[in-house]
Amino acid sequence: MTVQVVAEWLPALAADGLRRGPAALADGVRMVSSAAPPRVVDTAVVQVLRAQVDRLWTAGWLPVDLYEVTRRQGSALAALVAVDAMADAAAQYPVATTHPRWLAQLDEVGAERWWDPAVPYPAQWTTRHDADRDALLAAALELIGLTLRLPALQTIVPPPGQATSPPRQHAAGTDREPSDPRARSARPAADPTDARPPADSAGTGGPAAGGASGSRRPHSSPEKVLGRVRALLAKAESTPYPEEAEALSAKAQELMSRYSIEQALADALTPERRTTVAAARRIWLDAPYLGPKTLLVAEVGSANHCRTVSSEKLGFVTVLGTELDLDVVEVLSTSLLVQAARAMLASGSHPSRLGTSRIRSFRHSFLLSYATRIGERLRDTAAQTAAAAGTDLVPVFADRSLAVDTLFDSLFTTTVRRSFSAGNAAGWGAGRSAADRAVLTTERRAVRRSPGR
Repeated sequence: MTVQVVAEWLPALAADGLRRGPAALADGVRMVSSAAPPRVVDTAVVQVLRAQVDRLWTAGWLPVDLYEVTRRQGSALAALVAVDAMADAAAQYPVATTHPRWLAQLDEVGAERWWDPAVPYPAQWTTRHDADRDALLAAALELIGLTLRLPALQTIVPPPGQATSPPRQHAAGTDREPSDPRARSARPAADPTDARPPADSAGTGGPAAGGASGSRRPHSSPEKVLGRVRALLAKAESTPYPEEAEALSAKAQELMSRYSIEQALADALTPERRTTVAAARRIWLDAPYLGPKTLLVAEVGSANHCRTVSSEKLGFVTVLGTELDLDVVEVLSTSLLVQAARAMLASGSHPSRLGTSRIRSFRHSFLLSYATRIGERLRDTAAQTAAAAGTDLVPVFADRSLAVDTLFDSLFTTTVRRSFSAGNAAGWGAGRSAADRAVLTTERRAVRRSPGR
């Protein structure tokens, strides 16, 4: 039996296994293994996996998307196979024709060619992944079956082979590095508790003095600011002291708000200001309570000049905005989700008067209320900050809104608005109280430390 014949057979076996379950996958592995030599089978597996990954990439799926959907809908071994398949598929394209964000995501999921290229990599799986050959071939069939049923997504980053140069991310025309944390891991970390303006910006927190053109632009890079924000939020999430968490969250919000306003003011004062460019990102969320979690991301996005579209069945939210606003939404949403989960678990189960458990109802209502109240507070804070900056921001925000709306219309031809309902009054009240305790103002506060700490 030839490689081509086995390659044509594998999708049918995978589809059958998808319908009938793990036992059918095991039967498929036995059938193909008895019909062809191992090298023929391995070569065919590589061929089919590469074709499926390429097809999904052309259909809008990014590396993190494929990894996350496999992790949620498939086995742990299937996720490992997906990472190897993406490393193999990406190696077919020159780095110069691969978008920086694509490269960052490949690095994020750990997709690298670890195998000896003289031998098909499935033949080297057992040593690498510490599992027997049949189990790994079954995982490969499982992944093939999963890819066959995945829908096309909106193309938010050009697939490998189609990127020609790094994109211009900001209206001022400065190039940005990928926002993936691994791309920044080699940079020295700033002191996360230092919320002072960077040394090369004005001491009042306003825009820094510019060059000969007279324009003013914050000199700190977005990566440096966001690195400091992430460090602050990580400490806020981990500290057992509420007052310290409050102060750290306030400093993080202060840094994000100040930098965003400085960037916008600099854009407004730059005569050669270029047209605002909008982009899109996907934020993957973990079950359960995906509905309330998508609402929280939507509320954070709305307060930061972004639009969102929920793909709840798959488990992600698409956020559209400028790169700087997307950074803010991603960082703040991630932190608020962690803080909301911690507050929700601390609130207990609150059984009904009959003694029956209402955990799911309570937590669903808690998260809906938390998201709603967070949105109210974020929008109030954003409006106050923008008002303090004066009318110079009006044309900048208008340009941003137009760019986001234009991108939205090009990507999503049909969307449906969704409403949520909460059926547990105790959960709603607890969620609102937790959101009120979240500090989202931009005022400066000192971290309270015990003597000698």
